[in-house]
Amino acid sequence: MIDEHEELLNEDNGSQETITKVTGMYKEWFLDYASYVILERAVPAIEDGFKPVQRRIMHSMKDLDDGRYNKVANIVGHTMQYHPHGDASIADAMVQIGQKDLLIDTQGNWGNILTGDRAAASRYIEARLSKFAMDVVYNPKITQWQASYDGRRKEPVNLPVMFPLLLAQGGEGIAVGLSTKILPHNFIELIDASVKHLKGKRFTILPDFPTAGIADFTNYNDGLRGGKVRVRALISQRDKNTLMITEIPFGTTTSSLIDSILKANDKGKIKIKKIEDNTAAEVEILIHLPAGLSPDKTIDALYAFTSCETSISPLGCVIEDNKPYFVGVTEMLRRSTDNTVQLLKSELEIRLGEFQEQWHFASLERIFIEKRIYRDIEEEETWDGVIDAIDKGLQPHIKHLKRAITVEDITRLTEIRIKRISKFDIDKAQQKIDALEDQIAEVKHHLANLIDYAIAFFERLKKDYGEGKERKTEIRIFDDVDATKVIIRNTKLYVNREEGFIGTSLKRDEYVCDCSDIDDIIVFTNDGVMMVTKVDAKTFIGKNIIHVAVFKKKDKRTIYNMIYRDGKGGPSYVKRFAVTSMTRDREYDLTNGNKGSALWYFSANPNGEAEVVTIMLRQVGSIKKLKWDLDFAEVLIKGRASKGNRVTKYAIKRVELKERGVSTLKPRKIWFDDTVQRLNVDDRGELIGEFRGEDRLLIVNQSGIVKTIIPELTTHFDSDMIIMEKWVPKKPISAIYYDGEKERYYVKRFIIEQEGKEEDFISDHPDSQLEIVSTDWRPIADVEFTKERGKERKPNMEVNLEEFISVKGITALGNQLTKDKINQINLLDPLPYEAPEEVHADEIEVVDEETVEKGGDNATEAVNKPHSDSSSTDDEDDLDTDDKGQVTLF
Repeated sequence: MIDEHEELLNEDNGSQETITKVTGMYKEWFLDYASYVILERAVPAIEDGFKPVQRRIMHSMKDLDDGRYNKVANIVGHTMQYHPHGDASIADAMVQIGQKDLLIDTQGNWGNILTGDRAAASRYIEARLSKFAMDVVYNPKITQWQASYDGRRKEPVNLPVMFPLLLAQGGEGIAVGLSTKILPHNFIELIDASVKHLKGKRFTILPDFPTAGIADFTNYNDGLRGGKVRVRALISQRDKNTLMITEIPFGTTTSSLIDSILKANDKGKIKIKKIEDNTAAEVEILIHLPAGLSPDKTIDALYAFTSCETSISPLGCVIEDNKPYFVGVTEMLRRSTDNTVQLLKSELEIRLGEFQEQWHFASLERIFIEKRIYRDIEEEETWDGVIDAIDKGLQPHIKHLKRAITVEDITRLTEIRIKRISKFDIDKAQQKIDALEDQIAEVKHHLANLIDYAIAFFERLKKDYGEGKERKTEIRIFDDVDATKVIIRNTKLYVNREEGFIGTSLKRDEYVCDCSDIDDIIVFTNDGVMMVTKVDAKTFIGKNIIHVAVFKKKDKRTIYNMIYRDGKGGPSYVKRFAVTSMTRDREYDLTNGNKGSALWYFSANPNGEAEVVTIMLRQVGSIKKLKWDLDFAEVLIKGRASKGNRVTKYAIKRVELKERGVSTLKPRKIWFDDTVQRLNVDDRGELIGEFRGEDRLLIVNQSGIVKTIIPELTTHFDSDMIIMEKWVPKKPISAIYYDGEKERYYVKRFIIEQEGKEEDFISDHPDSQLEIVSTDWRPIADVEFTKERGKERKPNMEVNLEEFISVKGITALGNQLTKDKINQINLLDPLPYEAPEEVHADEIEVVDEETVEKGGDNATEAVNKPHSDSSSTDDEDDLDTDDKGQVTLF
């Protein structure tokens, strides 16, 4: 209210001004407005899951319901009798309910949640209540009523909804000072959870979105504040140059998704050739890629830089007792289920009362007619006398009744017509009474076993309405996408070695490589200084730059080989090290730190290669040996701060590369994490094997496709993959398949001859089907035949596939297995076989220990000893290269 106190102030000029204080207005009016928005507009009630406008729409549709469709405009107009707002807000709210395909049976163009297309005008579309809504939403006998906003009508305080409707539909609203975002859940799973709750069992419910997609609910937090859901589009590879999106994240549309992809392409985050939207009833977005671009990396880039992955923050807020109440979805379901039980109890009690009243009057009617009590009123002249006569005539026969006779009961008896009395059938009357007694007993049984009755109610709902409401959203745990590994290299990096500058704007200087605007760059200078910095237009590093590359995070396989002079006239040392972590823009001295130190030799080796170099000394004094070879394979890999092994105390003239080396690193162990369907090197999931640079993965799909791939951690795998293992080139693949064209089973064995090519090894007939496939050296199959009518079942046949057919080409049809009808084919344990061992180069393990000098002037031995300098000594950023080995000689 406006503060009544007003002050009149006399100003210097003598004029008067009225000042009104707004303190009261702010305190009371704003609070009233906030309360109104929270309670009457934005937040749903926990009892029935409806916001006020939704409740009024459903009530109006029940008012108008006659089984036929009504124009939405008509329903909107009727709702305005209860709702104090305009028709536009009512129509929008009704369209949202209709698009959820649960309570309203729609007809006409109601819009499209996939494309974001709006519904047609309300005068063109029609609606009626669905059978489900009629079943679970309405019961006027147990509904509490209140006056509408203008007092002319009665509207429900809450509708008696006997289902967790709020969780099924979801709800979202922004009020004053708070908001709510309750995600939709699966119809069938909600019923199953309600049944579990009634049985006293624990349950878990997770959202299910109408747009499908895949979602990670690891941090759902029961739908409470602080939770987070990650939702992704379903992207598959149609061919090597085309990706297809068939499901989109909740909260997006095909239009907004395509816009985000085009923006990412314009910014150089991803690279696409063109995009097509073929969405109609189902989503189909085709993304055409330029030739040579990795589809797997593009899929990850789409998740990293576009709306193909979105994050949703749920917030469970409802209205209870006219106050906002923050609650998780588990408690919402419990409350809804318990409320349903109470509503069912009230419904049963009302039904019991009605049956008892029917039984009571049917019993009175039978007594009244069978005992001819109606004749007792013939002599009565007054109404009171009639009532007394009937009451007196009934008294000897009413001991079995459940309640006393009232005047209303006797009045109803007097209203029985003579025709009804004349045609009264005692047997039919007794049958009616018996049927009512059975119904009363049934209702009493349900009340005595209320939980069982409620469980049966939920199971009936599932049976009647659950068809076609299976889960749409796939539940999966996502592997985080490293943006630096999947971003398109959208700019070029240059270097001015002499002056010490790197950057993307130095186009007149030396080109280094392609990079992205989020990459980190590692730089080495001739005086042994190393630095990692973000890509920029122009950055000063230091004069005499010798190596520039994109830095990869946690890269343990890129090994740097270095020979340096310690100080101006000191001895020379050799060291090998990896750089796994750094603090950006900090200079690291890789020498011993003495003034005048300089590098004689430097190389960067992406797979730990160890070359051989020739050391040449200056002719000073009586030095006998002026030239010898140094093999980096004999130098252990240490931390970057290690001093290294002493090469010589004499002055070096130069160092020359004599022979390029091979990798000295152990093969990389790779695991497959079935939870996230990704490869990893972090010991998660099943160990696939140890891989060197030339090793590949063998992939076989149920559709009869086989291929070998390089085991990149960004690889996506098809859902029908049945074999993934380290590929042994000379190991045959054995298969039994059904040929749809010839209608026969065939056996074939083949070896993959073309690396990296995707090939079909069964016929492309639509009825062709792969039965079994094995990569064992000597597989055995058990064939079970179909029993034919009138004949004994043929005994199982054991087939040694190695003896059955020799190894042939992948395109060969194979040998026919049998002409008899086959019921089932199973793989048995293979016969023993000792596979030939693979021969590889010597392996040297990466260690992280100090290298110290031992022996004479030219010693390069390493003594394992705890080191004083760590390879990463700071609280550093994890910064990472994919470039070719680089050698620098001085």
